[in-house]
Amino acid sequence: MIRITLPDGSVKQYESSVTPMDVAKDISEGLARNVISASYNGETLEASTPLEVDGDLVLYTWNNPEGKKAFWHSSSHIMAQALEELYPGVKLTIGPAIENGFYYDVDFGEHNVSDKDFATIENKMLEIARGKHDFKLREVSKADALSFYRDQNNEFKVELIENLQDGDITFCDHSTFTDLCRGGHIPNTGIVKAVKVLSIAGAYWRGDENKPQLTRVYGISFPKQKELKEYLELLEEAKKRDHRRLGKQLELFTFSRKVGQGLPLWLPKGTALRHRLESFLKNAQQKAGYEMVITPHIGQKELYITSGHYAKYGEDSFQPIHTPKEDEEFLLKPMNCPHHCEIYNSRPWSYKELPKRYAEFGTVYRYEQSGELHGLTRVRGFTQDDAHIFCTHDQLDEEFKNVIDLVLYVFGSLGFENFTTQVSIRDPENPEKYIGEPENWDKAEQAIISAAEDKGLDYVIETGEAAFYGPKLDFMVKDALGREWQLGTIQVDYTLPERFDLTYKGSDNESHRPVMIHRAPFGSMERFVAILLEHTGGNFPLWLMPEQVIILTISEKYEKYAQKVLNLLENNEIRALIDNRNETMGKKIRDAEVTKIPYILVVGENEERDNKISVRQHGGENLGTISVEQFTEVVETEISKTLKKFKE
Repeated sequence: MIRITLPDGSVKQYESSVTPMDVAKDISEGLARNVISASYNGETLEASTPLEVDGDLVLYTWNNPEGKKAFWHSSSHIMAQALEELYPGVKLTIGPAIENGFYYDVDFGEHNVSDKDFATIENKMLEIARGKHDFKLREVSKADALSFYRDQNNEFKVELIENLQDGDITFCDHSTFTDLCRGGHIPNTGIVKAVKVLSIAGAYWRGDENKPQLTRVYGISFPKQKELKEYLELLEEAKKRDHRRLGKQLELFTFSRKVGQGLPLWLPKGTALRHRLESFLKNAQQKAGYEMVITPHIGQKELYITSGHYAKYGEDSFQPIHTPKEDEEFLLKPMNCPHHCEIYNSRPWSYKELPKRYAEFGTVYRYEQSGELHGLTRVRGFTQDDAHIFCTHDQLDEEFKNVIDLVLYVFGSLGFENFTTQVSIRDPENPEKYIGEPENWDKAEQAIISAAEDKGLDYVIETGEAAFYGPKLDFMVKDALGREWQLGTIQVDYTLPERFDLTYKGSDNESHRPVMIHRAPFGSMERFVAILLEHTGGNFPLWLMPEQVIILTISEKYEKYAQKVLNLLENNEIRALIDNRNETMGKKIRDAEVTKIPYILVVGENEERDNKISVRQHGGENLGTISVEQFTEVVETEISKTLKKFKE
């Protein structure tokens, strides 16, 4: 007999070789119908795997992320079989589950595959799925595995197997199809009821541009057709909200091949938007006791060797800049924190002068691979809303909580209301990934957990997600489409103060090390604007809009009155412009809607006579004819609802 512990803490006894599916059936037939995979003692396995020792069992359904992963990974096997049957001689490589769906990298050889073939692939996948073939995992010797794929002339699978240990190799079979796989499958293909091939793209084998180029086929699948329909509708909405499309439409930013990949150019409207975001955060920071600093875009290589960034980020940085002086090298800075450490080090400090809070909108540079660049969300040059707090150990808890308050204020003012937090700690199994003493890591991790609990945050602990120099609290925000983004981070660091020999004189007249807090509520201005664009669909909060009001004249006779209205609005700090083009009113309104200006004011004979304006909101709602003073109150009320005052 073995003892199996369930997530609720209950313990059940079964004969050895019981399967997770047997346990599910023992609990309820309804649960058994929905179970698609499981984990035992932390290891992912099939619902049909025999259990031989005591352990902790978790049963996964479609509603669990782990269940979706097994579902989508199994679907990649179905797609691989379909591709083999439709295109004889193709060479399969790898096919993992991803955040939404799955992909398979394939060498199609002489076959040409395009989006015209998607429906054929989908139909073949559904035909296979309807066969209700069981997924069966089996161990294979290294020699047999190599022989199997050498017979298929598949050098990609052979390379994978050559890097595996004998005894750790498994094949997965279903129907007439076999694939190299380590496991994590649904019981049978029949659970897959709806599939969609989404796109194809080029991909280098193992991400190395010096290796063969393959075709990556992306797909997604669901246990119900209704769920696929809802997902495709969500995709269409996401396309409409794509920040690259909206950025062009709203004239916020652009890219230039001559300037270089991943280096955005901010247009006047985008620059005004950025400045407004910066002013918003600067005002809050000033009230919270931060001091603004400015640091260079480059630094001596030695600086980043001291900080540890060169060892960790050297491969992802731009190549060193060599000067005419022998052995002198500079780097485009990958991080602002080493510069801020040197600002702190510019003079001695007393404990009475701490904490010191330095803030900077500092631009940094990292050489991201060209295939990973994506609009503003993944760039090579970006500006962080960086700040570093140098404090005593006794001040750490209060300072950390104050930063949490600042992040929550930013989210609240910009409409990000649905979020969770993640305490990212080190991986004890891989200490070489980190720098610093273990006891300092212990203190830093506990400080973050304690602050998160005191502030009542909904948090999870993620092992292995810490920065190389310290643990952190990450804010995971869900946007209007339900997608999760990491926005805002706070890190506790005992390591850089050691590496830069930072000190302060304590009340005992002895030298002590300060603790360093790294924080960035926006993260990077580029990525934040991209996420905000997609979250709002370009309909930013009124206080942030580059242009809040557009005044449309019915004819040129009313331009003088329109100018009078404009002056009154500007006197009340409302950003407005006049559209006096010789166009129909319908076209002017349509153009204003496209640029998402929140308020459209129409002026003509009646408005001039009554000294009023006709007000229309973006989206079509008419607010009637009112005075400019009444309209000013409407704007002020709307802004005050979202842009709350930051506590002093």
